[in-house]
Amino acid sequence: MKASGFSDHELVKQFIKGNQSSVETLIKRHKDKVYTYIFLMVKNEHLANDIFQDTFIKVIKSLESGKYQENGKFISWVIRIAHNLIIDYFRKEKQMKTYSNDEYETDLFNSNKFSEKTIEDNIIQDQVCNDVRKLVDFLPEEQKEVVLLRHYVGLSFKDIAEQTNVSINTALGRMRYALINLRKMIEEKNLSLTYQ
Repeated sequence: MKASGFSDHELVKQFIKGNQSSVETLIKRHKDKVYTYIFLMVKNEHLANDIFQDTFIKVIKSLESGKYQENGKFISWVIRIAHNLIIDYFRKEKQMKTYSNDEYETDLFNSNKFSEKTIEDNIIQDQVCNDVRKLVDFLPEEQKEVVLLRHYVGLSFKDIAEQTNVSINTALGRMRYALINLRKMIEEKNLSLTYQ
């Protein structure tokens, strides 16, 4: 059976037993979600790459030292490690009083599922996605986090609740308020978010 056919749990067990290639399968399986989460939080391509690498170095070291407990989804655990590394980075940056204005425009919304549309449709789609993404940054931090984890990383509300150490009802409530706030901002800025 190919490694890609195994569950995360089985791959973790294989890696702990000494099968190095199983961790490569895990990284390949989850790299897009983890990188997207990091990039959306730090908004800098080089920094996102550094934190992405540090995340999986920490994942491998934690697995090797037996610090991983199977108490949920592997991906939630990895995102939690990435989240903590992002917080550590910003804490250090704040202490050093260094601020970076480097912004890298990356088209996160270029996807095969849009390939049937015309060029004009794609331009409008990208503009809508960019407008919404910019508005998400104006949300309170807890609401912003839920929106990013749900719509950009694709976690379930159960996983989001575990990730953010709140109840599912609290996570759902934050999403509800985030959507209300986004609607208000769209109305205030008189944005047209339709693309057909």
